[in-house]
Amino acid sequence: MTKKRLTSALVALLTSVLSLAQSEKQSKDKGIFSGGFESNAQWYLNDKGLKDIDGNSTVHPPEPLRSNSYLFVNYSYKKWIAGIQGEAYEQNALLNMNPKYNGTNVATYFVQYKGEKVDVTAGYYYEQFGSGLLFRTWEDRALGINNALRGGRIIFKPSPFFTTKLIYGKQRTGFDVAQSEIFGGDWEWTISKALKWNTTDLTLGGNYVGRYEKTTIENPNFDALTNGVSGRINVTHNSIYFSAEYNYKSEDAVVQAPGQVDNKLIKPGSALLINLGYSKKGFGLDGSFRRMENMSFFSERGAKGNIFNDRIMNFIPSLTKQHHYNLANIYVYQAQPNVLLAGSNYVKAGDIGGQIDLFYDFKKGTQFGGKYGTKVALNASNFNGLSGDYYIYNPQNYKTDFFGFGERFYSDVNFEITKKWSPKWQTILSYINQYYNKKYIEDATGEVNAHIVGGDIIYKLDKGQSVRFMGEHMWADYDRKNWAAATFEYNFNSKFSMYLYDLYNYGNDTAYYRNHYYNVGGSYRKNATRVSLNYGRQRGGLVCVGGVCRFVPESSGVSLSLNTSF
Repeated sequence: MTKKRLTSALVALLTSVLSLAQSEKQSKDKGIFSGGFESNAQWYLNDKGLKDIDGNSTVHPPEPLRSNSYLFVNYSYKKWIAGIQGEAYEQNALLNMNPKYNGTNVATYFVQYKGEKVDVTAGYYYEQFGSGLLFRTWEDRALGINNALRGGRIIFKPSPFFTTKLIYGKQRTGFDVAQSEIFGGDWEWTISKALKWNTTDLTLGGNYVGRYEKTTIENPNFDALTNGVSGRINVTHNSIYFSAEYNYKSEDAVVQAPGQVDNKLIKPGSALLINLGYSKKGFGLDGSFRRMENMSFFSERGAKGNIFNDRIMNFIPSLTKQHHYNLANIYVYQAQPNVLLAGSNYVKAGDIGGQIDLFYDFKKGTQFGGKYGTKVALNASNFNGLSGDYYIYNPQNYKTDFFGFGERFYSDVNFEITKKWSPKWQTILSYINQYYNKKYIEDATGEVNAHIVGGDIIYKLDKGQSVRFMGEHMWADYDRKNWAAATFEYNFNSKFSMYLYDLYNYGNDTAYYRNHYYNVGGSYRKNATRVSLNYGRQRGGLVCVGGVCRFVPESSGVSLSLNTSF
C-alpha cells in the first residue's frame, strides 16, 4: 500500500469511527468501539536570536512543518478485544525523534481473549515484570518510545492469589521489528490472600527473560542467548511497607559505544532495588536504594547507547524527585547502567544510590498549621559510580565493590512548603540544591553546583476561574550559569486556560547565549477532546519523563496539539 493510500485509509477510518462513536450507544450484543486520536504538529521558524554550539544562528529544517500523529481503535465483544494503531510522521517526525519514525504506516495491532482465568494476546502488546529493571515494554510519545513486543502472551490465573505469565515476541523498532527473539515468564504469589491474613499483605514473585540474537562476529566469546532472572518480595503491615528485588543478567559482550560489540570484555549484569516506608494520615517517610552494574538490556546488542532509547528492553528510572519548576529540570539525572572504560580518570560500570522522601502536614489550628494547615515536604537523593578496580588497557576489565561508592554523579536536596491562607489563596515555596557531574552523565566536561529558589501563588476566583504565578531563580557556578524564570497562568474555567512564561539565561558567559526562552499559549478542553496552541522557543537540552530522557535541540516555532478519545 502506498503512503498516499495508507494516509487516506487512516483518515477515512478516523472519520468513520468518530461518526460511529457519536451515534447511539451500541448494545453489548454488537460490541463496543473505542479509541483515540492524537496529533502534535510544529512549524519551525528561523530564529536569529538562537545560536548553535558554533555561534551560528539556528535555521528551520528542510521540512519546517512536521507532525507526529497517532490513531488507535479498539473493538470489544464479550471477552474479545481487537485493536490497531496507525502512526503518521509527516512530512517528518518532530526534531530529534528516532529517524525510523518516518512516513505513515500501521504501527501495532492485537487480538486478545480475556477470560476469568486465562488471558491470551496475539500481536503487539506491552508487559512488565516486577519493577521493570529486567523487562518492560511501554509507549511514551513525548520521548518517542514504543518498544512493544510482536508475538504472543498468555496470562494464567488459576486462583485469586496466584498469577503466571508467558511471553514471546520480537521487539518493535520503527515500523519494523528487531532481529532477535525475546521470551520468558513471570509468576506472582500473594501468600497473604492464600492464608487469609487481615492486617498484612505478603507477595512473592520472580521471572525469567531470554534474548536470543545471532552475531556476525567470528568465534564469539559469548552466547547468542542472554538470560535474565529476578526475584522479588513485597510486604505491607498496617502503615509500614517494604519491597526488595534482585535482578541478574548472564554474561554477555559489553558494548561501550553504539554498534561496537566487544568480543573480549564479557561481563554479567545485576541490579538490587530496595524500598522501605511508613505512611499514615498527615505523615509519610519513604526511602529507596538501588545498586546496578552493567544493566543496559537491548533487544539488539549494537543498539546499546543509542540516543533514542530504541530497542530498549528494560526500564531504569532516575529515582530522584520530579520537579515542577522549569529551572530545576535543566540538570536532570539519568540513571547510569552502562560500562565505559574511556581513560584512567573516566571509568564507570553502573551507579549506586537512592532517595529519601519526608512528608508532614501541620494540623489546622496549630502554631505552624494556622487556620487552614501547612504541608512540608523534604527530599534528598544521591547517586555515585561503583567503586572498584578498573583496567583500561590490554585487556580492558573491571571488578566492582558491591556496596562501594565511587565518583559522585548527582545529588538533589530540596524542601517545599505549601501554605493555604484562605479558601482562595495558596502559596508554595521551594529551595533546591543540585550537584550535576556533566562528565559522567552527559559525557561532557565540568561539574555544576546549582541553587534554585521557586515560589507559586495561586488565587481562586469566582465561577471556576483561577490565577497562578510562579517565579524561579537559579545560581549555577558552571555551564550556562544563572537563570531567571517566571510563569503566569490564567484559567477562565475548567475548559479554557492560557499561559505565558519566560526563561532567561542572563548569567551565561557568552553574550549570544543570553537568551530569553519565551512561550505563550493556551488550551481548550471539551468532553474528551483537548486542543492546545503554543508559540515560542524550546530550550535545548534533555526532556525527561520519570528519569528517561531524550535530547532536543534549540528551536523556535508554532505548535498545535490535538488529543481526543471516543
